Amino acid sequence: MAHVISDACVSCGACAAECPVDAISEGATQYEINADVCIDCGACAATCPTGAISQE
Repeated sequence: MAHVISDACVSCGACAAECPVDAISEGATQYEINADVCIDCGACAATCPTGAISQE
């Protein structure tokens, strides 16, 4: 299962910098995870300062 980013995202970009497969990109209002690319490693969730990333 891919990870998802909730509305708690503050668009800091820490998760995108940590993603080993570049599955995270800046969306219109917050960062978004491409579920088709995500390998479910959890690196992004460990990096998020607001805890906005969780498993779907």
